[in-house]
Amino acid sequence: MSHSPNLFDLPMPDAEAAAHSERLATLIRMEIAQAGGCISFARYMELALYAPGLGYYSAGARKFGAAGDFVTAPEISSLFARCLARQVAQALRALGRGDIIEAGAGSGVMACDLLRELEALDCLPERYFILEVSASLRARQRALLQERAPQLLGRVTWLDELPQTPWRGVVLANELPDAMPVHLFRMEHDGASELYVSWHNDKFTWRDGALSHAALQERITAIVAELREQGEELPSGYRSEINLAAEGWVRSIAAQLEAGLLLIIDYGFPRREYYHPQRAAGTLLCHYRHRAHADPLLWPGLQDITAHVDFTALAEAASGAGLHVAGYTTQASFLIACGLMDLAAQSPDLRQRVEIAQQIKKLTLPGGMGELFKAIAFTRALDVSLQGFALQDLRGRL
Repeated sequence: MSHSPNLFDLPMPDAEAAAHSERLATLIRMEIAQAGGCISFARYMELALYAPGLGYYSAGARKFGAAGDFVTAPEISSLFARCLARQVAQALRALGRGDIIEAGAGSGVMACDLLRELEALDCLPERYFILEVSASLRARQRALLQERAPQLLGRVTWLDELPQTPWRGVVLANELPDAMPVHLFRMEHDGASELYVSWHNDKFTWRDGALSHAALQERITAIVAELREQGEELPSGYRSEINLAAEGWVRSIAAQLEAGLLLIIDYGFPRREYYHPQRAAGTLLCHYRHRAHADPLLWPGLQDITAHVDFTALAEAASGAGLHVAGYTTQASFLIACGLMDLAAQSPDLRQRVEIAQQIKKLTLPGGMGELFKAIAFTRALDVSLQGFALQDLRGRL
């Protein structure tokens, strides 16, 4: 993983952005020095994305949409949130009452479209909580809600952390686990090592070391054993990721969910596909001004860093915390089961229908988001067959 920008033909940051990145780099270097010369990649990723006021998600730069670094499904089409609203409405009706928590609401587009559709369905939540760490994103979300759904703004409350008391309702996370810090590991002939980040010759560099958590060794041992049962081995030099943070997040939801639904939509695979021997470089990816590349050590604070989701790990964490794995399917199947085509057909305008057809292609085609993105649902005390998984349920692949 060289981090020469010429290698990727990336646009150079302007002076202000470069200065911002340098401030964050200085903070990370100080932590590396205090830690004795290196930190885990998971800690580096946490600082690069979430360091207060400096990290990619906690600073003020635009991330989402055409002016940012990537586009999410709610920005592609309002149909995404409107379909989601149908699944949410089914759960809220079955519960009798409840709130919604949207974790990491991005630009606020999904919250706007979802609330407006729930209003049309006469199924508004008592309260709509947005769990958001970024002050600049909170301001942007509030402004968008004020502009597009001012009558519903009074239901919305921003949270710094998950509720610490039992509650009922629906938790939504769209493209959230992929941005949680991951540990990087590498397989060698004598076992697994972890990749750490150091500072050498005026740049961030990689350093190998022992695994930092017993949970990492347990997971790697299980992955290797499962592959051996299939007659496969991870080759020497194989590198991949383990997302302990996402599993912990699922357990923290489960700890307070009295009754309701946790719905996660993100890109990723079941474990046996995630850790396929041919996926030897892992799934770590960076997004900078709509260009994707593989060097997370470049320009901290200016680029998104993501890794695909191991949905088997999320399912195991949920089950271990007493949640029911209620459904798992592709994004395409989920949206179609939630009435995507019916909603699309409601537009009387020909030009709009052509635009909608293009949006649907992006959301559902296998070459776009349709197959790589998955929806997974976990429930507690919610006795209903979830609408979004009626067309296709892939729980057997987990």
